[in-house]
Amino acid sequence: MTQPLCLLFDSDGTLVDSEILLAEVMGEILPAFGLPFSARQYMEEFRGVRFQTIIETLEARHGVLIDERFPAMEKEMRGLMERRMRAELQPIAGMPAALETLADHPKAVVSNGPAQKILCAMQSSGLAHHFGNNLYSAYSLGVWKPDPGLYLKAAEGMGYPAQRCVVIDDAAVGVAAGLAADMQVIHLNRFPEEEVTPEGAIAMTHPGELPGIIAALTRGAA
Repeated sequence: MTQPLCLLFDSDGTLVDSEILLAEVMGEILPAFGLPFSARQYMEEFRGVRFQTIIETLEARHGVLIDERFPAMEKEMRGLMERRMRAELQPIAGMPAALETLADHPKAVVSNGPAQKILCAMQSSGLAHHFGNNLYSAYSLGVWKPDPGLYLKAAEGMGYPAQRCVVIDDAAVGVAAGLAADMQVIHLNRFPEEEVTPEGAIAMTHPGELPGIIAALTRGAA
């Protein structure tokens, strides 16, 4: 029997509907520290981007230097985000059923977020049992998407070569990372009227499509 493909899932916006929560939290916290920012700006420009990179980009635009206040700002942002996730977070519609259908495939969460945020997201959304301890954080591994190193380290940790891994990611930085890692990439394009799936990636607009795509990729890899 052919070894099942290893599925590497992004977290925010792919498994869990956390991006609007994060956008609102950042839209509240960043202006309080002197950085002009809105929830809409996060959704339109910065989805999936490392928090520090967002701050550096904003500082370059606005000439606001808050280096000495960054730790306090990040701590406040992370604390508020965790409280909101525990109270409000839901899985992406259709994802729980897709994960159940794909129960025979090894799975991991691979995220640009801190390990505690990933764990909180999985627990709060009820998806933790699908992944166990297979949670790979950029903060723990020291490499952030769009660098392919994050997905490559996750594949290594799962014991799979890149060619036997499938990346499922909604954000441009994650799709770019998966393609650069020479993995099969499925782009969960939840905003098809606004976003274009990059060449080389497979587009889907709803998690209900995922089992069929994985089945086709499995046949092709056999």
